[in-house]
Amino acid sequence: MNTLFDKIWDSHVVQIVPDGPTQLYIDRLYCHEVTSPQAFEGLRNRGIKCFRADKIYCMPDHNTPTHDQDKPIEDPVSRTQVDTLAKNCEEFGLNHFAMNTDHNGIIHVVGPERGLSLPGMTLVCGDSHTSTHGAMGAVAFGIGTSEVEMVMASQCILQQKPKSMRISVEGTLQKGVTAKDIALYLMSKLTTSGATGYFVEYAGSAVRNLTMEGRLTLCNLSIEMGARGGFIAPDETTFEYIKGREFAPTGEAWDKAVAYWKTLKSGDDAVFDKELSFKAEDIQPMITYGTNPGMGMAITDNIPAIDTIDKAGQESFLKSMNYMGFQPGQNLIGHKIDYVFLGACTNGRIEDFRAFASIVKGRKKADGVTAWLVPGSWLVDQQIREEGLDKIFAEAGFAIRQPGCSACLAMNDDKIPAGKYAVSTSNRNFEGRQGPGSRTLLASPLVAAAAAVTGVITDPRTLL
Repeated sequence: MNTLFDKIWDSHVVQIVPDGPTQLYIDRLYCHEVTSPQAFEGLRNRGIKCFRADKIYCMPDHNTPTHDQDKPIEDPVSRTQVDTLAKNCEEFGLNHFAMNTDHNGIIHVVGPERGLSLPGMTLVCGDSHTSTHGAMGAVAFGIGTSEVEMVMASQCILQQKPKSMRISVEGTLQKGVTAKDIALYLMSKLTTSGATGYFVEYAGSAVRNLTMEGRLTLCNLSIEMGARGGFIAPDETTFEYIKGREFAPTGEAWDKAVAYWKTLKSGDDAVFDKELSFKAEDIQPMITYGTNPGMGMAITDNIPAIDTIDKAGQESFLKSMNYMGFQPGQNLIGHKIDYVFLGACTNGRIEDFRAFASIVKGRKKADGVTAWLVPGSWLVDQQIREEGLDKIFAEAGFAIRQPGCSACLAMNDDKIPAGKYAVSTSNRNFEGRQGPGSRTLLASPLVAAAAAVTGVITDPRTLL
């Protein structure tokens, strides 16, 4: 019996090149401003149009400022990239969710919430965190710029079929433990290369009990384990989330779609290339201490001692400690922090803002902490205000910024200064990722909120 990955992949195969890659049909191509200019230029040089323009959706997000979006972008590089995308969309007749429109935000937040990312689809984007859309029960993965051009020109891509892995998380999550903690826990166990060459299906009762937002967070971080992508079989939670969204099927088409989506699951006797199982009860609120997302631990644990690190990894471990200003064996509870970032395609959804609000309500932002609360889309911004979360934040001393990728990566104005510590809900803590010399600690919205109101790294369970 086939896995769900096999079912979706095989149904999109156009042809298999002998001793070569598979030509795979792509249902949806997402484009942003950073990885698309050369692809458009390639089409222009060859004198061809996009093969199926209606299947392509474009949006600036990496370079967009999160303040004064109605004014010209100050940074010349950012302005050029955003303007170039707009011109290319107009020239090639593509769907363009421009800045200052209701549909703008982060592409990996907007796709699912607008009903563009659907079960059973193949989805690609020139961005590694395209795996996010796998939460919808789709095969979604990041591609390079030359591949973006290939999809624009043919609506197909040449790919080697990855191996399949199933990761099951069984049981019930403890209080204060979120989907972000599951992901950071899995990365700490598998390392950042533990799923290389695989497409991961997340399963088990703890995964099935996640909300759609939680599933999007979990799938978002698949790439950080080295996986080609990650996804979750669609179920009633998925269908309920999609129903009524702007681009979702309606009427008879909806009934037909759901009937098909219900068939999208791995068979009871499906064979995976690798299977792993974890207990939800073993997972605590997590935080990273190093310079890759696999260097994570339970927030109450100590950083590993040097003699627990294998000899081959000791030099890079010590380099990481030196960059972060930490010591092997150190406990991070009570360590002073400077910045807090809530947002990114990892944790920029309404549920993440609700979680943050649950901790800061009735408390005040700590002196000396700069906090950036950045919705993943204008729809999330609207939900924040409709639910009155903006008032909770304002009373606690927090301001909401405008949607965009923000401090996830140093491509816009929101950069963490050198040497400063940022508790961040984003996806990567590489050296300089949030700004040259910045020190990033990845965590959930609850851990971020706890740090924001105490000014130090704090176990959020003490504030819940």
